[in-house]
Amino acid sequence: MTEQKTSIFQRPVWVVVFALTAAIAWGWAYPLIKLGFGEFAITQAMTGSKMLFAGIRFAISGLIILAIAGAARRSFKVCNASGWGYIFLFSLMNTSLHYAFFYIGLSHSEGARAAILNSLSVFSLVLLACVFFKSDRLTTNKIVGCLIGFAGVLSLNVGGGDSGSFTFMGDGMIILNALCSAVAGLMTRGLGRRVDVFVGTGYSLAIGGVMLLLAGLFAGGTIPAVTFTGLIFLALLICISTLGFALYNKLLSCNPVGKVAIFNSLIPAVGALTSCLCLSEPFRWEYVVATILATAGIYIINKGKK
Repeated sequence: MTEQKTSIFQRPVWVVVFALTAAIAWGWAYPLIKLGFGEFAITQAMTGSKMLFAGIRFAISGLIILAIAGAARRSFKVCNASGWGYIFLFSLMNTSLHYAFFYIGLSHSEGARAAILNSLSVFSLVLLACVFFKSDRLTTNKIVGCLIGFAGVLSLNVGGGDSGSFTFMGDGMIILNALCSAVAGLMTRGLGRRVDVFVGTGYSLAIGGVMLLLAGLFAGGTIPAVTFTGLIFLALLICISTLGFALYNKLLSCNPVGKVAIFNSLIPAVGALTSCLCLSEPFRWEYVVATILATAGIYIINKGKK
């Protein structure tokens, strides 16, 4: 009898290495996007240009993932015609609306603040999953974790004007982005029943990226300046999307969700730290408290998962 070989993506050490890589990569996206805005001369008021910037990033990333899928001989077959409708809707939530809100919100907010606010996606996903999926029951760990996490987000608005205050174009857009991310997380289960998840991820990034490009052009967006440094930042963001989604989705496909998702607790911390270091943003005590609470909340939620 031949012993079945364990995939490298199921070996404990490599699960840690790959999950850490994805989380740390996503954390670096916050300062890189804001640095890209500066290099491409994209200002707060240039919504169309932000859509173009995001669209270029995700369209290319999606095509790269599809190319990798093709080279790996993965199936591109979609179960039926309605499956394409589902993929389009998933692309809208997972990429187009998700990152439209994100790019707009980030341009009106400090990177560290946005990174911590975005942890709302994890807590929202936990609660929504309990509503829509019978297999996800509301446990004590989930209740406590969500309460602690929400307290972390609320702590961002403690301390008066110097610590920042709620604005719709900044915090509001980041919250909408987090909700889109949570809804897309729910839809991922359905995506896997209609197409190979890795291929579906490529479709969602490519289709969503094209929608962002079209929206940007329709809004009169342009890229006012193109610099070599700006292209480097764009290339790094494309690598982050490609690497992050490819590793994360592969890990989710062959490991317990909680075992992988726990590493997402690092994203707010990495995003806040790198934003303060790379963008010379003031390091506020509220960020420390909020990051600790958000990280603790996500850890408690995932601690009870199998």
